[in-house]
Amino acid sequence: MPDQPYTPADLAAEAARQHAELAKNTDGRQVLVRMLDATVASTLIEDGDTGLTWDEALNCPQFEEPQQAIHDLIVGAADVSAWAVQLGADGLEPEDHTLTVDGDGRPLVRLHCAFHPDLGDISRVAFMNGLAQVLADGM
Repeated sequence: MPDQPYTPADLAAEAARQHAELAKNTDGRQVLVRMLDATVASTLIEDGDTGLTWDEALNCPQFEEPQQAIHDLIVGAADVSAWAVQLGADGLEPEDHTLTVDGDGRPLVRLHCAFHPDLGDISRVAFMNGLAQVLADGM
C-alpha cells in the first residue's frame, strides 16, 4: 500500500469539487455582505482614486436589484472549477483578453488563455494577436 492513499490528481479533483460547491451554494445574503465593501469597477479613476464601494454608491433599498443580478450570475456561471484549480497548480495567470468567434450575433467559441507570470505583456499580446490571426485565417 502506498504511503498516501491519494494522488495529486485526487487533491485537484477534491479542490475543484469544493470550489464548485462554494459557488453553487452561495445565497443572496452572502452576496450582499461580500459586495458592500468591494469597489464598483466602473467608478475607478486612473489617477489613483480607489473608486466607490457598493455601500457608498447605493442606498439600502437600491441593493436588491444588483445583489440579485450578481447572485444569478454566480449561480448561472459555467463550472470551470477544475480548470481554475489546475491553472493555479501550474502557476499560470488568467489573461484578461479573450478571443471570441461569433456566429449569428452570438458567441460560438470563446478562448480564455493563461500565462506564466514571467511572460511579459508584449509576449502575451503577441501570442493573442497571433492566435487571433490563425483563427481568422482558418475560418
